[in-house]
Amino acid sequence: HYRLFKEHVTTIKYQLPKAGIVTIKVYDILGKEAATLVNEIKPAGYYSVNFDGRELTSGIYIATIQVNNFIQSKKMLLVK
Repeated sequence: HYRLFKEHVTTIKYQLPKAGIVTIKVYDILGKEAATLVNEIKPAGYYSVNFDGRELTSGIYIATIQVNNFIQSKKMLLVK
């Protein structure tokens, strides 16, 4: 899934069915970490975090969320 964000800021929304250690990181297409958005213990609930790409170059980025043993990644396209 691509998320196109021309304003250079996008919101990543997620839900936790139970408490856990949450890590959300953004990587460039070569696997280099571009940003750490969340790295903390969170209780169950709905959350959102903004990713500001103004300092990054145009291209494909991968947002990865890890909660305990669960990992999911999504592709994003930054267009400047």
